[in-house]
Amino acid sequence: MLQGFKAELFKTLGHPVRIRILELLRDQELTVSDLQSRLEVEMSSVSQQLALLRARQLVVGRKEGTSVYYSVVDPQVYELLDVARAMFQRHVDALRALADSEEG
Repeated sequence: MLQGFKAELFKTLGHPVRIRILELLRDQELTVSDLQSRLEVEMSSVSQQLALLRARQLVVGRKEGTSVYYSVVDPQVYELLDVARAMFQRHVDALRALADSEEG
């Protein structure tokens, strides 16, 4: 059961737009329109990605007037994203070191 949960979580995080949505929601609630303008993708795509994030209980919507404001349910998801960023940076650094050693 735990492995299934992890697999579904990582599958959900396996799309660049969904990761970017989570990153944009790190410090603030945003509407679909806010997200769409910052992501520069179609509104339908933002809505589709938010639906998947809601289904996995990674984001939640709060209705205020005619707008729905989205926020992250569990901020620990940012620990995962931060670890992935650190892993990526180490990879980039290793590639740079390799390129530098081949030049010199």
